[in-house]
Amino acid sequence: MRRYDDPVEVRKGVLSALGAPGGPGKLDGAGGSSQEGPEQFLWRDRLWKVRAVVAHWVETGPWWQSSGVRAVLGTNERDLAAESSPDAGPDADRGADLGAEREVWRVEASRGLTGSRGVFDLEFDWSQGSWRLVRCLD
Repeated sequence: MRRYDDPVEVRKGVLSALGAPGGPGKLDGAGGSSQEGPEQFLWRDRLWKVRAVVAHWVETGPWWQSSGVRAVLGTNERDLAAESSPDAGPDADRGADLGAEREVWRVEASRGLTGSRGVFDLEFDWSQGSWRLVRCLD
């Protein structure tokens, strides 16, 4: 799987019972409301149509790098920065946002009906309000 950090434009739609956009059967979340997910995305000036949602999860910020954790553990900032990243400096871990969440959608998508297919990880950053393509297997 190749890693990317490319901004993408995403059009969301209602997911079917099988995890594909559209269709007669809709996934119902808590409270009976339909779940929305990526339906199409524009990456490098190419339109990709989502054929299926393979997986969906939420990732939190790096809480283990926060100053609160250092205070509880009694660790030195430099020791913790060296453990978390071999090339990180002493200030690399400051400002770790404990509330930062990223929603990741692993989707199978294609360009057109018979075009190239691939599996993509699309990430929505709640703090930024933006989408990024972060991984691709094609």
